[in-house]
Amino acid sequence: MLALTGRAKSIIGMAHLKPLPGSPLYDRNGGTQSIIDAVAADIAALQDGGVDAIMFGNEGDRPYVLKAAPEGLAAMAIVVATVKPMLRVPFGVDYLWDPVATVALAAGAGAAFAREVFTGVYDSDMGLWQPDAAAALRLRANLGAEHVRLFFNINAEFAAAVGHRDVARKAVSVVFSSLADAVCVSGPMTGEAADASAVARVKQAVGATPVFANTGVNVVNVAAILKYADGAVVGTHFKRDGQTFNVVEGDRVKRFMDVVAGLR
Repeated sequence: MLALTGRAKSIIGMAHLKPLPGSPLYDRNGGTQSIIDAVAADIAALQDGGVDAIMFGNEGDRPYVLKAAPEGLAAMAIVVATVKPMLRVPFGVDYLWDPVATVALAAGAGAAFAREVFTGVYDSDMGLWQPDAAAALRLRANLGAEHVRLFFNINAEFAAAVGHRDVARKAVSVVFSSLADAVCVSGPMTGEAADASAVARVKQAVGATPVFANTGVNVVNVAAILKYADGAVVGTHFKRDGQTFNVVEGDRVKRFMDVVAGLR
């Protein structure tokens, strides 16, 4: 993704937000400021460790919803706007699991990219899941935000596709029919690795379209993944003890990025 970050084999570090207002786990005493403080510390660790880009996601908002809550979306916009002056690298956003809200947030916040599940039908932990790629891309066009690159998750976390298309065929289809700017290949849930052979098949199928490994990339498997992928989104591995909702540890980021430097 040289056009996005200026680096081959780009690594996007996740800045996971603590639960937002309206979420059952929201910290009413700490308020929005506690979310800002926590993500600011993670941003510092990610940037000092050498990541190529940062993506903000509302991972703390369990149980997840399929349509963004207005109070959560507004709070996330405030958080991103507040910490944006800290950023020295490109950034993206992802509001789980609403592609239209994600595009709106990306356009409003000035993000370089946005990631979501844009296509397909899924049997998910959140119920029957049917995202609307057309609405998201039409919103991007109507907002004049075509510069926002859209990363399509093609195998959703916490869900199983209703159909049985091979992941590589699905990737070709979403690039052709839904205008994906990049394709993300995930494991079954946050922190669990995508199959390297699936990443390889997707990359072979979509050719010049960038392919990212989206979950479970770590210092042990990154060489095998980046043999095929154009980059990776890394969240859980950068956290203390490799636990998704812990703080980012700069030493873990640095060790990982040192390995990536040797692969470039």
